[in-house]
Amino acid sequence: MKKTTLFAVLIIFSVTTFAQSTKIVAHRGAWKNTKVPQNSIAALKHAIDQKVWGTEFDVVLAKDDVLVVNHDNDYQGTDIANNDYATLSQKKLSNGEKLPTAEEYMREGLKQKKTKMIFEIKPSLLGKERSKEAAELAYKLVKDLKGLKQTVFISFSYDACLHLKKLDKKVRVQFLGSNKSPSDLYKDGFNEMDFNYNVFKNNPSYIPEAKKHKMKVNVWTVNKEEEMRYFIDQKVEYITTDEPELLKKILKK
Repeated sequence: MKKTTLFAVLIIFSVTTFAQSTKIVAHRGAWKNTKVPQNSIAALKHAIDQKVWGTEFDVVLAKDDVLVVNHDNDYQGTDIANNDYATLSQKKLSNGEKLPTAEEYMREGLKQKKTKMIFEIKPSLLGKERSKEAAELAYKLVKDLKGLKQTVFISFSYDACLHLKKLDKKVRVQFLGSNKSPSDLYKDGFNEMDFNYNVFKNNPSYIPEAKKHKMKVNVWTVNKEEEMRYFIDQKVEYITTDEPELLKKILKK
């Protein structure tokens, strides 16, 4: 009886330890070591093949209300906010892919259920209201594709984040900016946070403060082994990185 009890305890401890381990988010997909363009469908597929917990991608709202996957507010010299998708898509990515829409990207990502889609809504250059429109269109797109449970929305626009929470209290939302403390976010109804690694290192009270509020912590963009080990030791839930292969190797040791 004692042996059985001890075995059960060890199993529970093992499962709990695994569940609490830091998880990997591939920043703009797995692109750096696979030699494919950032935010491409190819980078998305590589991230999924690597079985990372999540893969992040950036989305900008075009003039015709099409959400396009691109990090910057311009695509190969063309302003996204003031041009339509037909114009933008005339130029290919470096691997020959066309500029993906968020719908195309999500449809590909939702073909599987293990890797989360970390959907970054870029603030619009046209102002707060347009950023909120981008958030609403993003939410509707993911909801229509039945992908809300597999998606985490992130943004530097606090207005967009608040709008998402207003649309759906259950949706997962993380603010990327540095002008809010964990307590500020908690008071506004957030139970997750997502700051640059320098913000956490310059504010050592933030991670304990977040844990006090039982908030999940993601840190970006962590590419050096020393920094990865630091945040693993801090027991953050997620690390976003351009080096998912390196982080996976460290976590396995």
